Amino acid sequence: MEISKTLTTTPKEKPAAETLGFGKYFTDHMFMMDYAEGKGWHNARIVPFGPIALHPASTVLHYGSEIFEGLKAYRRADGKVQLFRPIENIRRMNNSAERMCLPPIPEDMALEALTEFVKTEQEWTPSAPGTSLYLRPFMFGNDESLGVHAVHNATYVIIASPVGSYYKEGINPVKIMIETEDVRAVRGGTGEAKCGGNYAASNRAGKRAEEKGYSQVLWLDGVHRKYIEEVGAMNVMFKIKGEIITPALSGSILPGITRKSIIEVLKGKGYTVSERLLSIDELTAAMADGTLEEAWGCGTAAVVSPIGELAYNGEKYPVNGGEIGPVTQMLYDTLTGIQWGKIDDPYGWTVQL
Repeated sequence: MEISKTLTTTPKEKPAAETLGFGKYFTDHMFMMDYAEGKGWHNARIVPFGPIALHPASTVLHYGSEIFEGLKAYRRADGKVQLFRPIENIRRMNNSAERMCLPPIPEDMALEALTEFVKTEQEWTPSAPGTSLYLRPFMFGNDESLGVHAVHNATYVIIASPVGSYYKEGINPVKIMIETEDVRAVRGGTGEAKCGGNYAASNRAGKRAEEKGYSQVLWLDGVHRKYIEEVGAMNVMFKIKGEIITPALSGSILPGITRKSIIEVLKGKGYTVSERLLSIDELTAAMADGTLEEAWGCGTAAVVSPIGELAYNGEKYPVNGGEIGPVTQMLYDTLTGIQWGKIDDPYGWTVQL
């Protein structure tokens, strides 16, 4: 497709690696493309980063017609820049679009837009250990009407932010509270779509957990209130009696790309991996008798986040003595090694620019 480019005349100074944090700074440009029913996707362009004008009646502002993705570009030791499984993000975004009645983007078009944008901004990809260029594709409906209906007009945007290491002082196990009041999603809802409403609705429980000294919450299902689903905004996995268990993708859980990658790595190394229902009763029994060997969350930002303590109904249960477990460490080392090009990629996951 044709992508027009209007480059900025006032490039910004790139921030120092030690000041990056997450999502604080943005690159000089953004990718934009428009959709109109009957015309399809058109007007693909890379333009200077800046505000987006919206009609006050735009669908996204009133009915939450919005989806997004998150992935990263990594600077290899040889100076080249590469992406990690971008086609998986594109496919997941199209699945989210279908659920939210937003227009899908042909895979080849989406991949071309992403790679061309990253090529334009690749000088923003930092090289310090643990740093990367975070990419945020998002789509929103902008029909200029207050009627509730499927979206007829939409805008697709990609922005980028150089980010620091998720772990400032190494991979430290976190404390998690098992949530018993709010739920993240229900089957048939939008739990398997990556849309902003899911995250907004989770903030209340997250705030309550933080006030009690916990990093995040472990969600239970919205119907029975007994089956484990996600941890915070990440997928979650447990090692119980040697078996790696992660909740099955039943329609209320986001199908994580990191989750998928971890399962492939584990199976390749001979571990028993089960995608199944895991009840809070089974988990608390394993916590109580010590057969819960390891637990971790997994997602793009953190890769893996080890869990050192779980709290449920006033009881606190340490996991692996509050230390990171060997499987968790292996997964972190393997995935980050592939992402930054430090080790070979036997899976063909990386895309070099």
